[in-house]
Amino acid sequence: MPEAVARDLARAVGSGRRARAEVTLSEAGIAVEHGRGREAARLLRPLLAQAPEVAAVRDLTGLAQYQLGHWAEAAAHLEAFVRITSSVDRHPVLADCYRALGRYRRVEELWEELRAASPDAALVTEGRIVAAGALADRGQLGKAIALLERGQVKGRRTPAPHHPRLWYALADLYERAGDGVRARELFARVAAVDPSLADTAERLQALA
Repeated sequence: MPEAVARDLARAVGSGRRARAEVTLSEAGIAVEHGRGREAARLLRPLLAQAPEVAAVRDLTGLAQYQLGHWAEAAAHLEAFVRITSSVDRHPVLADCYRALGRYRRVEELWEELRAASPDAALVTEGRIVAAGALADRGQLGKAIALLERGQVKGRRTPAPHHPRLWYALADLYERAGDGVRARELFARVAAVDPSLADTAERLQALA
């Protein structure tokens, strides 16, 4: 555990409870990593009561609630994480919560903040996918496609790990827009790099 997190926990729960709090937080982190949101939420409940201003506690609680599909609860905790840290690291997840809640203006705001910060290509791509999905939700398929197309790096021979997710999202939009040829091309590109991504194989076969 990073020393800064351990210090924050110690200040919040007291030095006598620090060791147990660290174990609980670590166990919750492992649960979230493996998609066990319900277990993580249970583990974090007492920590949240004792240490609501510890960024890691808010972060993991938000992610656990996100995994459970509790969008409003997840957003509240992730907003607290942003307030405490001024970080944009969870902006894609937070934006996805607001997308699920139909709060599209907030999705746009988070996307603009993330794009301006440009923390790294993978994180920006995740935010771009959510922002494009929010446009598609409102029937703006052309704008959604254009947004994802701008995220592609032309001429790169070796794709980065985040590229297949971008291609998949773009292929889905092209299929929804009625362009089966372009959709098939992109699904094939995904299949060549990461065939286990979502339902790529089935989507490609359906377009054959």
